[in-house]
Amino acid sequence: DVQLQASGGGLVQAGGSLTLSCAASDFTFERAWIGWFRQAPGKEREGVLCFALNDRQRLYADSVKGRFTTSSRNTKNTVYLQMNDMKPEDTAVYTCAAEPLFSDERVSDLTCMDYEFGHWGHGTQVTVSS
Repeated sequence: DVQLQASGGGLVQAGGSLTLSCAASDFTFERAWIGWFRQAPGKEREGVLCFALNDRQRLYADSVKGRFTTSSRNTKNTVYLQMNDMKPEDTAVYTCAAEPLFSDERVSDLTCMDYEFGHWGHGTQVTVSS
């Protein structure tokens, strides 16, 4: 079975950093649209960052642009979300998602909306204290 597992969450003070990992089983990120999402209490799920391993396209939420990024250490089995200068409003459950790309799909035509993704990992809690 395809499984994605997000991990690395925890408690961090405002201004600090955390790196989340997303490990894939029975799946490769090599030809996939990949997303990091979060959901805070009382809020809708938000696409934080969506990307493909071998494409320059990166879709960031305005609220995290300049603070969050993916990693050059991404592999076909594990991808990362690097979170810097964290703020209390970053507190949420974070999860990773992926969708295989069709051979004729262009990353530039994709969005960072949750309907794009068929595979979802279990979330990891990130809490930022003020």
